[in-house]
Amino acid sequence: MNEQTFTVLGYDKIKEEIAGFALTESGRIKAREMQPSINMQQITSWQEEVSEAIEILRISSSVPIHGLEGMEMVLKGFNKGIPLRTEQLMQLLSFLETCNKIRRFMKDKEYVAPRVSAYVFAIEELPELAAEIQRCIRNGQIDDYATRELLKVRKQIGIQEDRLKEKLNQLLKSAKIKPFLQEAVISQRNGRYVVPVKKEYRGKLRGAVLDTSASGSTLFVEPEEIGSFQDQMEWLYLEEQAEVEKVLFALTGLAEGKEKEIRMAMETMVHYDYLFSKAKYCRSIDGKRVEIHPEPIILFNDARHPLLGEKAVPLTIEIGKDYHALVITGPNTGGKTVSIKTAGLLSLMAQSGLLLPVEDGSESGIFHKVLVDIGDGQSIEQNLSTFSSRIVNIIEILKETNDKTLVLLDELGSGTDPGEGMGLATAILENLNNKGATIFATTHYSEIKDFADNHEDFMNGSMEFDIETLKPTYRLRIGKGGESQAFAIALKLGIHPKLIERAHNITYKSENDYTALFANDPAELKAREQQIIANKHKRKKSSTVAKQPVKRFEMGDSVHVLSSGELGVIFKGPDSQGNYLVQVRDRKIDVNYKRLKLNLPASELYPEDYDFSIIFESKEHRKLLNQMSKKHIEERVIRDDT
Repeated sequence: MNEQTFTVLGYDKIKEEIAGFALTESGRIKAREMQPSINMQQITSWQEEVSEAIEILRISSSVPIHGLEGMEMVLKGFNKGIPLRTEQLMQLLSFLETCNKIRRFMKDKEYVAPRVSAYVFAIEELPELAAEIQRCIRNGQIDDYATRELLKVRKQIGIQEDRLKEKLNQLLKSAKIKPFLQEAVISQRNGRYVVPVKKEYRGKLRGAVLDTSASGSTLFVEPEEIGSFQDQMEWLYLEEQAEVEKVLFALTGLAEGKEKEIRMAMETMVHYDYLFSKAKYCRSIDGKRVEIHPEPIILFNDARHPLLGEKAVPLTIEIGKDYHALVITGPNTGGKTVSIKTAGLLSLMAQSGLLLPVEDGSESGIFHKVLVDIGDGQSIEQNLSTFSSRIVNIIEILKETNDKTLVLLDELGSGTDPGEGMGLATAILENLNNKGATIFATTHYSEIKDFADNHEDFMNGSMEFDIETLKPTYRLRIGKGGESQAFAIALKLGIHPKLIERAHNITYKSENDYTALFANDPAELKAREQQIIANKHKRKKSSTVAKQPVKRFEMGDSVHVLSSGELGVIFKGPDSQGNYLVQVRDRKIDVNYKRLKLNLPASELYPEDYDFSIIFESKEHRKLLNQMSKKHIEERVIRDDT
């Protein structure tokens, strides 16, 4: 498998969608690293696990998977000689609690998911560690009762703090210093209590100046009388911090002793996250389990392209049993490319152990390589033409192909002289078939259809086209080559049958009576005549009716004028060329809609029945309008204020 195949077929997008269901960053990484396997036992094991996970999701609304927030940093902090911080220990506790939840959860699901639930036994219970963290930490802080020494020192801090505050309150009420204070309040600077003293009274109060106000008019002074109290407080705080560090070291040591178990639990949690992400994705596409075969075969019943959502038209795709190469023909934009992309993408998904958007009875073989040539693949660096770049790609495909290879070729031989392109395409298909490859190819060459008809390893297929509506149905029919439908469309739209017969003769070197189609079907003849009349009417109407401009903005909409980067307000428009008159500051300018980008619609900016003349007309103009609405004013004329 190669990255080009993954990108072209959309396998990378599937991985990204699975990653979107993951709760952990590691789970998202695993999803993005997902690869198809060629080991049948591995694939079926993955399928069983995803199926069991879907069954768990069916009976349970949620699975207790931890997001692993902060856990990588917890592991990195082990064995560094530095204790984990309180918040890290709380993250570890949260993880341990979730581990206990998922153990209980999975044990209850053994009867529906024996394989998936068995992984939980890799998560060991660590009750002693969890209990000790819970005992020592309350509300994000080391609890007073974590150790006797910590309780003792915090009690001393409380007593000393009460004494200190009492002393400060006495000082504030004292007539000795009260006149010198800016206000009678106590505050702290650098953890020490201070009082606000007016600058001019600095010499009246003995103590240390710890800070000054922004204006410089207030000094924050630690009175001499409380200095000794505060020194004692600092010593007590240091003792408290030392005791807290002892507790953190002890808890860290307990956690480090269980590092192996914690790492294993994290790996298991990531595996569960990745597994249930796959299960949620498969459930979102209504995936079903397909039977895996060691041989390179494909049978996808009513397969839907998983990236097209509700727009996907079901296709039944079969190859590998009676034939090994399917050549798909049909009109352009008829779904040929989507059909071979569907086959390739679903094969990759099947070998990744995913459930597929198919119906029951579907089967998928194992391909060691999936090689594609879809799209122009143009290489700017090598300055190659579209045809040349595709040939370079096909050369690599020819080198790598063997009997375990799935090859997808879109419009093989296009981009060059039709005769030579057809011959080259046929030779390439022969070579790939001789190597034993399983081949899906789309083409517009009728000669390749003939080649496929006459080769036992090949089968023709076509994309259906509805002649009545002149639209493709996007449905694949295997066993019959398709036409481009150019003749049928031209005949339907009114080209004379004789001209179509001549075109058929030039193209296929054979005769075909297109007039007989109408002779045998009067209703078809009448429908054709009505179509000719409709075409004439359409031409006449298009030539006489002026094209109406499409309205993209409304009066009052706030818009960006892209050429100048300014904001403006829509005044009126559009005209027949799509130009709007835009108020920008004090001027009105004409701007084409292509050079305007909506900022905010008028409906969000103004109330209903808002008078837009306030924005677009000058004060003098509005005043004149108001006056002339009441009486005639000689020699005054109302004009647009533009």
